[in-house]
Amino acid sequence: MSHPLPARLLQALFACAMLLTSAAQAAAASADKLAHVTILATGGTIAGSGATSTTTVGYTAATVGVDRLIQAVPELAKVAQVKGEQVFQIASENMSNEHWLTLAKRVNTLLAQPDVDGIVITHGTDTLEETAYFLDLVVKSKKPVVLVGAMRPGTALSADGPINLYNAVLLAASQDAVGKGVLVALNDQIHAARDVTKTNTSTLDSFKTPELGMLGYIQGNKPYFYHVSTRKHTVDTEFDISKLDALPQVDIVYGYANMGPAALNAVVASGAKGVIHAGVGDGSLAGKVLPALKAARQQGVLIVRASRVGQGIVARNGEANDDELDFVAADTLNPQKARILLMLALTRSTDSKEIQHMFYRY
Repeated sequence: MSHPLPARLLQALFACAMLLTSAAQAAAASADKLAHVTILATGGTIAGSGATSTTTVGYTAATVGVDRLIQAVPELAKVAQVKGEQVFQIASENMSNEHWLTLAKRVNTLLAQPDVDGIVITHGTDTLEETAYFLDLVVKSKKPVVLVGAMRPGTALSADGPINLYNAVLLAASQDAVGKGVLVALNDQIHAARDVTKTNTSTLDSFKTPELGMLGYIQGNKPYFYHVSTRKHTVDTEFDISKLDALPQVDIVYGYANMGPAALNAVVASGAKGVIHAGVGDGSLAGKVLPALKAARQQGVLIVRASRVGQGIVARNGEANDDELDFVAADTLNPQKARILLMLALTRSTDSKEIQHMFYRY
C-alpha cells in the first residue's frame, strides 16, 4: 500500500524542480546570447601531428579533423556557439586558385545566413596571408572572417594552435570586428589580411605587419583595436567570384643579380595573362630582362613591378618609366599579394591604367 508524501517534502521537491528549470532556462538564455561562429577547416599545421611531443619540425600537416580541433578547446563554448565544417584537408603549400574559389563561395553562402555571425578559417601558415587577402577582396559581408593557424602541431609541447583557435573564435564573435575586413589572429595579435606576412620559418611570432603595424591585441578574452586599414575591402570591392570557376593565370618572376629572361619567357609561353616582376630594390628591371618584359606587354601580358624587399612603396615611374612601358606599380603589396590582386583585376579589366587605380584602392 502506497503512502502519500508529506506536504513539506512535496514542497521541497517542487522548489528543487523550479530551481533546476530556472537554471536550465538561464543557461539556455545565456547560450542564445552567444554569437554563432562557423569554423571552416582547411588543414595545415594547426591540424598536424608529430612523432613526439618535441617534434616541432618534420611533422605531418593536415591529419586532424575539425571536430577534434573543436573538442580540444572546450572553452570555445563560453565565447560562441560553434560548429565546424571540413572544407579541405591539405597542407597550405598545396592551396590553389580552385581551392580559393570554393572557399570564398562557401564563406559568402554562410555569411548570407542570419544564423551565422562570423567565420573562422583554420589554415596552414605557408600561404595563410594569401588566402586571407584573396578573401579580403571577394567576401561580400561585413561580418567577421578570421584566419588562424599554428606554428607548432597540436602534439607538440606548448602547441600554439588551441589558444590561437580560441582567440580567433573570440574575435569572430566580437562586434568590434564587424566591418574591419578579413583578419588574421595568431600569437595574441590581430592583423589586417592585406598587410600581414609570415616572417620566420618556425617561430611562434612569425606573423607580423612590419611597417604598417598590426591592428591590435587579444587580451583577457577581449579584442583591442588600435587602428584599421584604410584600403577598401570586402563589401566595398568590385570583385564578384560567384560565377567564376577559374582565375586568369598570373605568375611571379623573381629578380636577382645576373638575371636573364628565361623564367619570364617560360611563364609567358605557358599562357600567363599577367606577370608580377619581383624586382630588386624599388622594383628595378635588369637590362637583360627589360626587352622580354616589353615584348610580353606588347603581346597583351600585364606587367606589375613589385619588390622582393618586402617593405616600402614601389614608386610608379621610379626605377622604370611605367607610363611609357605601360606597366603597373605594386604600391606596398608584396609579390604574392600583388599576384592575387592582378588575377582579380583581370576579371574586371585589361586596361593597365584602371588596374593601376585598383592597386591604389585595394
